[in-house]
Amino acid sequence: MAKLLDLIPAVLKMKSWILSLLLICISCTWRTQAEFFTSIGQMTDLIYAEKDLVQSLKEYIQAEESKLSKIKSWAEKMDALTMKSVSDPEGYLAHPVNAYKLVKRLNTDWLELENLVLQDSTSGFIANLTVQRQFFPTEEDETGAAKALMRLQDTYRLDPETMSKGKLPGTKYRSSLTVDDCYGMGKTAYNEGDYYHTVLWMQQALKQHDEGEDATITKAEILDYLSYAVFQFGDLHRAVELTRRLISLDSAHERAGNNLRYFEKLLEKERVAKLLNKTSAVTESAVQGGVYERPADYLPERDTYEALCRGEGVKMTPRRQKRLFCRYHDGNRNPHLLIAPFKEEDEWDSPHIVRYYDVLSDEEIEKIKELAKPKLARATVRDPKTGVLTVANYRVSKSSWLEEHDDPVVARVNHRMQHITGLTVKTAELLQVANYGMGGQYEPHFDFSRKDEPDAFKRLGTGNRVATFLNYMSDVEAGGATVFPDFGAAIWPQKGTAVFWYNLFRSGEGDYRTRHAACPVLVGCKWVSNKWFHERGNEFLRPCGSTEVD
Repeated sequence: MAKLLDLIPAVLKMKSWILSLLLICISCTWRTQAEFFTSIGQMTDLIYAEKDLVQSLKEYIQAEESKLSKIKSWAEKMDALTMKSVSDPEGYLAHPVNAYKLVKRLNTDWLELENLVLQDSTSGFIANLTVQRQFFPTEEDETGAAKALMRLQDTYRLDPETMSKGKLPGTKYRSSLTVDDCYGMGKTAYNEGDYYHTVLWMQQALKQHDEGEDATITKAEILDYLSYAVFQFGDLHRAVELTRRLISLDSAHERAGNNLRYFEKLLEKERVAKLLNKTSAVTESAVQGGVYERPADYLPERDTYEALCRGEGVKMTPRRQKRLFCRYHDGNRNPHLLIAPFKEEDEWDSPHIVRYYDVLSDEEIEKIKELAKPKLARATVRDPKTGVLTVANYRVSKSSWLEEHDDPVVARVNHRMQHITGLTVKTAELLQVANYGMGGQYEPHFDFSRKDEPDAFKRLGTGNRVATFLNYMSDVEAGGATVFPDFGAAIWPQKGTAVFWYNLFRSGEGDYRTRHAACPVLVGCKWVSNKWFHERGNEFLRPCGSTEVD
């Protein structure tokens, strides 16, 4: 911000220099045209020329003052904003709208400021901005941030008005989306071929614009996207209505004119079809009132999964509740736990899921986070066909892997998990630490490899993942539950606790009921760490049962 404020005197100095140069140029012009004094008629032309110069000079001054005012206003706004955000970075970014707007500012808004400043000789600022930009979010980041907001919107059934006003539960900071922000959301959806969210966000942008909110985007630009997205849903009548409104604002809009003629032609065909008692499939696909159905996607249990994330549809009946207990757990009289056993609580009866309390101390959590942060990278999933790790849109988080030699706390936590579970960590995977950012999630998945992917863990040589031990290293203000769509369980993060379940039956067969998901984080910053125990080395610690499903 200091560099921006330092820019103002330089711009004023430059303006003064240009004004002097203009006066010198005018003076030189007069000298070269000195013979004009011999003809009053000719000199009158100079009067008009001077008037034109003065008008041009005033327009230049006005333009420069406007630029200067914009730069100063931006600097003051950013100074106030960064003072608030720097005081509590994680808390500030816990609000997903703040996170989205930060990404948007650095990828889009600062670039617009750069273009404004580039019109002047501000080499120092531009050089600094150019150097810093290599660390800025990219277009891909802005798209990802926008899609994260849409994911939260869908999962938690939040309408664009609620999202735009930042009315989210558990928020420490209030943040809102402007007309231009809503337009940016809609445009991102449009570029992704997502007409459902295009309609929602362009409608919100238009609503705020109609209410008189300041914006750089015009209503015509919003209507251009909205009318076409509505047409994609087969709502011809509304597409025509919106396109006519667009043309009333911009009669020279060529594409809108062509679209209107095409839409009206389709409407005429539809009218004729009705007269002939034929049903129009196009009209049937539209939902009346400007509300459209969310298209189905690749995830069969989408509705169940998202309902559980909202705390709906949890199948914890009174009868099942009576079968759940809490107790002290000493790891089958493990010497390390006899004096200080862990508090164990049943979260679910079948499959058996338990929660342990006070597994990690605050000091251990902070140390693990400190070790993990420099190594964080986009979390990956194992390709079921090749066994190769790759990134996927259904897993949005960053993770790192910690080894025991990284710090004594890692070895201590590993051995603690071994004592609690009674399983060996010698063949377990490294301690994985994950941080879920805005809208961070991991859609329904299995931790173990299925029969159609036998080579998933072949490289490790330790067999399948027999069990999962998941440590919650933060509280989450809203969202972020671990849910099991198959049997309707939802487990909410609680700092310092851990949950444990077996992925395989004693026979070695996979327990397909354990398909689970990490719900999108609505508000907050979610940190977890987990240990995956494997079959090898645990043959006698968890011997086979007498049946396939023991």
